[in-house]
Amino acid sequence: MGKSLYIAEKPSVAQQFATALKISGRRADGYIESDTAIVTWCVGHLVTMSYPEAYDPKFKRWSLETLPFLPKDFKYEVIGGVAKQFQIVSGLLNRPDVETIYICTDSGREGEYIYRLVDQMAGVSKEKKRKRVWIDSQTEEEILRGIREAKDWSEYDNLASSAYLRAKEDYLMGINFSRLLTLKYGPGISSYLRTNRTVLSVGRVMTCVLGMVVRREREIREFVKTPFYRVVGRFSSQGMEFDAEWRAVEGSKYFQSPYLYKENGFKERRHAEELIHLLQGAPATDSADLHIQAQGDPAPSDGRENGTGIQARLVKIEKKKETKNPPLLYNLAELQNDCSKMFKISPDETLKIVQELYEKKLVTYPRTDARVLSTAVAKEIHRNIGGLRNFAPVKEFASQVLDAGNYKSIAKTRYVNDKQITDHYAIVPTGQGFGAIRSLSPLAMKVYEVIARRFLSVFYPPAVYQKYALELVIGAEHFFANFKVLTEAGYLNVADVSRMKKRTDDGSSRETASQEGSGSGDESEVNQKDMENPAFVAMLASLKKGMQFPVKGLAIREGETSPPKRYSSGSMILAMENAGQLIEDEELRAQIRGSGIGTSATRAEILKKLVNIEYLALNGKTQIITPTLLGELVFEVVHASIRQLLNPELTASWEKGLTYVAEGTITSDEYMEKLARFVAGRTYGVLQLQNSWQLRGNFEAVGAIYQKDQKAKSRADRDGTGRTGGTAKSKKKEEKE
Repeated sequence: MGKSLYIAEKPSVAQQFATALKISGRRADGYIESDTAIVTWCVGHLVTMSYPEAYDPKFKRWSLETLPFLPKDFKYEVIGGVAKQFQIVSGLLNRPDVETIYICTDSGREGEYIYRLVDQMAGVSKEKKRKRVWIDSQTEEEILRGIREAKDWSEYDNLASSAYLRAKEDYLMGINFSRLLTLKYGPGISSYLRTNRTVLSVGRVMTCVLGMVVRREREIREFVKTPFYRVVGRFSSQGMEFDAEWRAVEGSKYFQSPYLYKENGFKERRHAEELIHLLQGAPATDSADLHIQAQGDPAPSDGRENGTGIQARLVKIEKKKETKNPPLLYNLAELQNDCSKMFKISPDETLKIVQELYEKKLVTYPRTDARVLSTAVAKEIHRNIGGLRNFAPVKEFASQVLDAGNYKSIAKTRYVNDKQITDHYAIVPTGQGFGAIRSLSPLAMKVYEVIARRFLSVFYPPAVYQKYALELVIGAEHFFANFKVLTEAGYLNVADVSRMKKRTDDGSSRETASQEGSGSGDESEVNQKDMENPAFVAMLASLKKGMQFPVKGLAIREGETSPPKRYSSGSMILAMENAGQLIEDEELRAQIRGSGIGTSATRAEILKKLVNIEYLALNGKTQIITPTLLGELVFEVVHASIRQLLNPELTASWEKGLTYVAEGTITSDEYMEKLARFVAGRTYGVLQLQNSWQLRGNFEAVGAIYQKDQKAKSRADRDGTGRTGGTAKSKKKEEKE
């Protein structure tokens, strides 16, 4: 009887398979073997696409005459640094006694590609059985299930085709466009920067990301701040004070006035001062209304001894409950964004940590876009919850969920949806692997806790808020205040996000109390402080229409409009995932919904590369991203030559096309035909351009901004714009990546 060969992507993963399969045979160089089975591994990629000179020596020299470079049959080669392991794996794949090959590389497009290249390069006989193991975690149960239910590898042919096409696309665009723009425009950049040589690195995804960052930076530069002035009143009730903001509603002297900045402020301070003078001269509320007082208030009076001597009447009060459900579970992009906010780490660092957690059996597969669970997983979810009783920070919450039985109905909620899952479900704790907890770094422990808390929170009830909306009148002018009181914490008890930076995503910020103002973003400190006072909350609950309040003071609050925010490393990952939102065309936006720019497996690496080649600068402390001078010059070149590369529409539509190939909707030949036409067409178009001298003026304009910034050392230290060297890395490495 022949042996089974299990091939994993990494040595550590191979060991997990060997342990699960109880393979305790001899450990040889590069594999483990028993009487019935062999376990071996890749070390990431063992095979890669060949450089152009492998097709013909003439392609080694960069020349416009050899472009476009569009081979009909692509060549591949073993990566030199891992040639030894390839020979070991190749020998095992072709051993006569190996009957069945179990493909255990990562369960995704890239993992599929890694094995297919090895199989192709090793020339494995078609007679051998190949089965694909597809798992969501590295627990023993999941590994054994994956092996037991392994399908014939042919069922993943479409996925493999999309993987090959993704690589060919990046290769052809990288080689052709990097060489093309380097040869045509590199000398111009070098002349401006006074460097020996500039190699432009251009890619399908990375150039689009560069475009997003540069455009945002230019929006910030061009933004002109507009000052505005709001009038805020301080009111007294039952011995407590609160603030309310004036708005120019119908009936106001300033309704639809040209002096207004929106409805709640003025363009000039003098008009705000004029309003206050008007209010101070307003007559007291009609005596017929004075008998309606808040419980516990002093006896009715004309109010002259209280602050301004003015009284306001409550003409409207709305009270309503609001529920906020737990947010959806983590996919990689959401986790990277939150870790960037909470721990100030890059998406690449987050991915490394969660990959470690995965390999130590603590969490499920990290490179996922889904934020829900499958129905199959939902049926066994009690195991994941039960295991978390071994993790001290959340053990009480896990026990509560099990005792209450809340998990039993999870399949009927929005957190379980098979239609929203492609390759893998959301990132959740496995409930296993706690033997490795002590080996985790403090940061990895925190990331694991974040995942565990998000997971457990979906089994808790919504948070419940009581909202109050007040409208008060002084004369003909109206003041408004909004309050939001947390009455039932629900899932917030386990989410415990009060200790994690205040956030603005869907339901992940703990609000013990806050004033929801008019959108100015300037919340009242008085209201915020008093909202934590139970007596103040009780006062709000007792308010009734018609009550009167002394006006303790009127003040002008000066504000100014804010420019767009720069991308952080985390928000950039989310922007890449949700690139469809940046597309104006509604039909195209709907067509590419869910595809985005890049994939969950590649986004962090793309961002890291842009920083490494000094097109972008990443502030390690704040995780804020800004372009460099070199990055902006490259932007100018691409904008003047192949503008489509800067647009999310193109990048996301290519990604959608790869999805169609994986689904079997279109064929590889159809995709390649479109790709070849695009590369050839854009190459010929650039060859006809005569705009190099025109770009010099653009370079001068951009450079002037950076020269000005460099004079302020603090700015240079903060965002890295002092690094403007024009020589890139080895041209071979840049063009293929």
